[in-house]
Amino acid sequence: MSPPLSLPRPAAVILDLDGTLVDTVETRIRAWLAVFAEFDIPASRAQVAPLIGSDGRLLARRVAQDAGQPLPDGRDEEIDRRSGEIYEGLNRDPQPLPGVRELLGALDEAGVPWAIATSSRREQVGASVHALELDREPRIVDGSHVENAKPAPDLLLLAAGDLGVQPQACWYVGDSTWDMQSARAAGMVAVAVTAGAAVSADELERAGAGAVVPDLARLVPLARA
Repeated sequence: MSPPLSLPRPAAVILDLDGTLVDTVETRIRAWLAVFAEFDIPASRAQVAPLIGSDGRLLARRVAQDAGQPLPDGRDEEIDRRSGEIYEGLNRDPQPLPGVRELLGALDEAGVPWAIATSSRREQVGASVHALELDREPRIVDGSHVENAKPAPDLLLLAAGDLGVQPQACWYVGDSTWDMQSARAAGMVAVAVTAGAAVSADELERAGAGAVVPDLARLVPLARA
């Protein structure tokens, strides 16, 4: 659907990375399925896909719990870290999603500050950010900067603080239900994009999206308004 014309012009835009800026959700899913196999925890794509975008420790605990294998203290961190290592090995040729460069360029032209807020660990984001071929190093707030990643609002609030903008004046753009929940918890305008998502537009709306667009290029006119 087209974004509503009433969507407020942002004072700043904060964006998710995987599935929003780069087409890496399937790679994430593969990494998680591989790590669960390593730890002998039964898991399926149907279980993992809707959890992509959430705090990795939460994801590990949820899948293990569903398998009847509650994790001992610290094992969620171990599984999350190992999943990241596998992901790094798989993420060799990430591709930008449609409209990324157009939107980021429009924000820069309009003087609207933006940042990336991702639950991923810092060591996992390099290849994806490099694939964007940006003219400058972006501001990035990653999962290592906060105690609780998505769906907690901590990442988003930290990014807004770094940009010097009140959360209520920000858009948060993401592709997962966790992104939408996090945006709502932070008091931001929740904007969903489906081009790289593992969930449907209806699911994103139910999670609190104020607008759902097929790709980031659809946001360019609103960013320039």
